[in-house]
Amino acid sequence: MRRSSGRVTSDCPQTGQKWAPSGAVAPHAGQFTGQGYGAPSSRAPGYCEHTFGTLVRMVESGRSRLRWQVADANQSQLALFEQPEREIGRGEFRGLEFLHVRARSIINRVPDASPVPFRWTINAYRGCSHACAYCFARPTHDYLGLGIGEDFERIIVVKINAIERLRAELVPSRWCGESIAMGTNTDPYQRAEGKYGLTRGIVELLSRARNPFSILTKGTLVLRDLDLLAEAAQRTTVSLNFSIGTLDEDVWQLTEPGTPHPRKRLEAVQRLNEAGVPCGVLIAPVLPGLSDRKEQIEAVVAGAVEANATTIGGILLHLRPGVREHYLDWLARARPDLLARHETMYRRSYAAPADRDRLSSLIGQIVRRYRGRRG
Repeated sequence: MRRSSGRVTSDCPQTGQKWAPSGAVAPHAGQFTGQGYGAPSSRAPGYCEHTFGTLVRMVESGRSRLRWQVADANQSQLALFEQPEREIGRGEFRGLEFLHVRARSIINRVPDASPVPFRWTINAYRGCSHACAYCFARPTHDYLGLGIGEDFERIIVVKINAIERLRAELVPSRWCGESIAMGTNTDPYQRAEGKYGLTRGIVELLSRARNPFSILTKGTLVLRDLDLLAEAAQRTTVSLNFSIGTLDEDVWQLTEPGTPHPRKRLEAVQRLNEAGVPCGVLIAPVLPGLSDRKEQIEAVVAGAVEANATTIGGILLHLRPGVREHYLDWLARARPDLLARHETMYRRSYAAPADRDRLSSLIGQIVRRYRGRRG
């Protein structure tokens, strides 16, 4: 430990850089750059995780089986082979398949080149039963040798040792206490969490360690952990954001068929804030031709203000390689009248800066108007 400019600092065991624990609000998964959330290129496998896996099908003893091959972030070193345990969901989890794996590490460093406002993440799951048509994380299943369509929505990879690994990695000699973002690559409160409880265990450990953290979610299951989150907010810097792209019933059911009702999400925002857990609303993504009308955006803002959202922001849809092809194929079936517009608008991953600026300006104006009404 050393003292610099009146502040006690130390070298981070993970990076060698100086760090200084404080009560300052850290960047989190609900804060976004002008390019939008998840801006790093999809050409960098594992951009939100220090390690990632590849599922490969191998024929052994006359039958096909899955093996889990874990490599480092640049795929240059093979670390371990493991046979994943496969479990078929029953009851409320019917239709899902779970692959149990043991992660080599659970706190993942985001590459320095990634233009996101957080440096460390935890993702206890891969794949997501929320089944959002536009999800930017779909290509992570491609890295696993699985499909980015139905496989991503149905086959959930579960890091069953996530809590065990986090307990080991939070040891002060190994960890510098920086803020950790959750919900960056998969929703921590998707249906699988109701079965495995990994996010709850992670929140409990971070709270005990007084380690700042943030959560981005669409899952109202977060209310199960209201007691833990309220306690954590008394101990350290905690921030949540709910992703609520629209209140339009038809658009919601079409684009996010596996998510809780958006009005239920607004109710969760209100309950979290009432319990002392700061929670904002991210209108994301705003979908051209589907949820971008002024009255649609205004409805979300009005609900967010009523729910006492700490922050309200928005992001226009972006379509990186892989996701672009999937989304346009889905659009051709669901709304073929919008296909030509999207092919023109998304020749690259992001819409034109003028389109993004226009949306930001519109949301800002509506937020100021509604907040002004409340005095």
